[in-house]
Amino acid sequence: MTLKIVGVGTSTPAHVIRPEDAAEMMQRLCCQTAKQARVASHLVGRTGVSQRQTCVPHVRAYDWQGELGGPTLGERMELYEQHAAPLALESARAAISDAGLNERDITHLVTVSCTGFESPGVDFQLIDGLGLPTDTQRVHVGYMGCHAAINGLRVAQGLAACDKQAAILLVATELCSIHYAYGWKPDQLVGNAIFGDGSAAMVGIADESEVGRSDLCQWRLARTGSQILPESDHLMAWRVRDHGFEMTLSSALPTLIEQQLASYVEQWLRELGFSIDDIGSWAIHPGGPRVLTAVENALSLEPSATQFSRQVLEAHGNMSSPTLLFILQRLREAKAQSPCVAIGFGPGIVAEMAIFV
Repeated sequence: MTLKIVGVGTSTPAHVIRPEDAAEMMQRLCCQTAKQARVASHLVGRTGVSQRQTCVPHVRAYDWQGELGGPTLGERMELYEQHAAPLALESARAAISDAGLNERDITHLVTVSCTGFESPGVDFQLIDGLGLPTDTQRVHVGYMGCHAAINGLRVAQGLAACDKQAAILLVATELCSIHYAYGWKPDQLVGNAIFGDGSAAMVGIADESEVGRSDLCQWRLARTGSQILPESDHLMAWRVRDHGFEMTLSSALPTLIEQQLASYVEQWLRELGFSIDDIGSWAIHPGGPRVLTAVENALSLEPSATQFSRQVLEAHGNMSSPTLLFILQRLREAKAQSPCVAIGFGPGIVAEMAIFV
């Protein structure tokens, strides 16, 4: 059973952080010496990010600079409760409209997020704000990280397999910026420099279903795969602490990806009857420019294969789980060649994979 993708929508907050803003923030909120300030500015200049969007004006972050560790976890969760649902509603409406469906047509809702907790939460607010049927069946994919849109797609595919009349709305929403790390913590500086906020939604139906528009490129999710990279759990972590969720990223991650990814991707594709040369397009999660380069080297891809990933990174930063759906939207609009393989990385280190035909 495949899942037919009939609609995609995205949204970002109104406030923008540019490199000069990011460097100033890091210098004021993280650095204690002139040398640290130079390191921070150099790091920002190497991210490949021209701008990011945030739900909170960056100058507001200065209000908390006198507090040890910045705002408390409770204060950060209040920001999530205030801003996540409106962003999710905007992307969901766009996806439903793109699919040519009515909100009342939706039968299942899959939500994805790793940057906030509340219950009743964004799923309830989507049902109420969109006017979805009150018997809409819900599943939440929580706290899985940057690859979690693929986990959500896996859930949606399973729902479609169980109900051939299902119309599934998947919404991935992250407010990464509310977890900005205060103080000089070298293993958290990359997160401060590249993460942004955004939401992306996708509408999927069972392959046999005829609902929705037929004039757009309707990719079908054929299979997903998952692989834990050995001896990698120390390279990326996402932990709840008193002053927010702490993301740590090791500089060794790209090297590990370059060394280990190819064998797993080749084996997975071979089991599906494909080789790397058969793949028409790629949606690689842009954990950073070095991660994209590592994937290119591992799979012997031309730089053009990751052009949409780099475009999304440049325009929005790394938004965690919605990011892959932003890339898939661009590929779909460009009528990119299929099959398309999507790959995302998250704490573990886990590589989640999906193939669209």
